[in-house]
Amino acid sequence: MTTNSPSATSQGQQLLAEAQLMLANGNFEAASGLLLRARAEKDVMLEAHALIEQHGLTGSFRNIMGLDCTISTADDIFGFFASHPSSNNPLRDYLADGWRTLAELMTVMERVGQPLVQSQHFLEFASGHGRFTRHLAHLLGPGKVTVSDVVPDAVDFAQRTFGVQGFVSASVPEQLVAPRQYDTVFVLSLFSHLPRSTWGRWLQVLYSLVSPGGILVFSTHGMKAARFDSVPLDDEGFFFAPSSESNAIDPNEYGTAFTTEAFVRARIAETVGADKLEYFSPVQFWNHQDVYVLRKPS
Repeated sequence: MTTNSPSATSQGQQLLAEAQLMLANGNFEAASGLLLRARAEKDVMLEAHALIEQHGLTGSFRNIMGLDCTISTADDIFGFFASHPSSNNPLRDYLADGWRTLAELMTVMERVGQPLVQSQHFLEFASGHGRFTRHLAHLLGPGKVTVSDVVPDAVDFAQRTFGVQGFVSASVPEQLVAPRQYDTVFVLSLFSHLPRSTWGRWLQVLYSLVSPGGILVFSTHGMKAARFDSVPLDDEGFFFAPSSESNAIDPNEYGTAFTTEAFVRARIAETVGADKLEYFSPVQFWNHQDVYVLRKPS
């Protein structure tokens, strides 16, 4: 009789245990086949992936992409891919999405005459557990990249895994302490999660981290996203719901926000000045997030 009790060993766990035994015995070929099968099981997917990457076995994404493809078990963005009904291969989709972000950012920076490859001090703010960081560090070199996130484990993971610099962010914008200014400050999908109370304050604080002549690049949920989700924007062109894919941050501090272009332009004007907006493009990132580029005068 087959048991379905919580203590029963799953197929994935059995495959993983057999593979670990093969690795301990030096039988890497047999372990590789078992781990590929285990990687298809959701409950041990990341554990199997980690062993494949660690030993450079058949199916290693590092062998294909040429960079560190380690994924943290605490990565909420990977969890989003793993649970999304459209993702048939969460590992591939997650890693490819970071590459897509790199390509989309390179396009934006070329259009404002500040090529990404020329950045000497790049800050990735609200960086998470490295979905994009791994690709950025590979392109620029880890010494030119700094990450910051309000989740300490995310910063620690990026520093240990990708060799970048990092500092922990703050829940209160005015309490943020950064070690320096940066020629590029990139903030992907933070303003698409902020409540009205901190939206403009974070914009002002992050702009202050830009060095003279540098740029702040940030994205928002604009009108395409609002229409897709049937969101009722208020008279200012803003909507916020205390819900997101993050399990580590208070949803009232980091939920889901939608903004019109007019709302964003108004916040830019009242915080740093309308003349600082150098570039705007709708649906630039992930085919649903708008992008804004602010330039600090030299």
